[in-house]
Formats: sequence, structure tokens, C-alpha cells
Amino acid sequence: MTLFRIAALAALVLTTTAHAADMAFFVKNKRTEAVAVELFSHDRETVWPGNDKVFLIDPSSRKSIPISCNAGERICYGAWVNGNDSISAGVGPDNDQPCDTCCFTCVEHSTETIDLVE
Repeated sequence: MTLFRIAALAALVLTTTAHAADMAFFVKNKRTEAVAVELFSHDRETVWPGNDKVFLIDPSSRKSIPISCNAGERICYGAWVNGNDSISAGVGPDNDQPCDTCCFTCVEHSTETIDLVE
């Protein structure tokens, strides 16, 4: 293999590999009911926490949700009243609701705050 081919291959690998970043979401549940929350990547098929699980946040509680994501990735939250997904916020439980203010960009060592209100 020539030096040119090795350099070209290395450049290709470096440009297609996404940089992993650790960030957190700080969710404040200001509702009187428990809420379920999921985070959805809009750049790849990834959901946090995944595996048909949700982050459950008790009434009037707060929870820090650390995730590992790709730097620059767009992440949106979906939240709903636990046991009643017709009362939802963000992109909803199925990641299919329009939302202008519920998406964030993955940035290393950053924290985004989500306020869930009545």
C-alpha cells in the first residue's frame, strides 16, 4: 500500500467518525403528576434511555440525565404524564409532534435545562 493510499484512508476515517461528547439534561418536573421523558436524536436512530425504558420524574422533582452523544447532534425531548400520553410536551412520546423549543445541540461538557410545567 502506498503512502498516498494510507493517507487517503486515514483522512476518510477521520472525516466519517463522529466525536463523542458527554452532556447532560437537567429536567425540572413542575407538574403535580409524575412524567416520563425520552431523548431522541434527530440525526440517527438513537433514543435515551432506550430499550423501551423511560426516565421517570416524580412530581415537583428534578433529575439530571447524563448522555453520550455525537458532537453537533440534534437532540429533542419528549415528555408526557406517566400513564396518560395524551398530555405531552416537546416532541411527545412518539417523537412526532412539532416543537420549536425542545431541541438542543450536543456540546461536550454542557447542560441543557428542561422545565416541564402544568
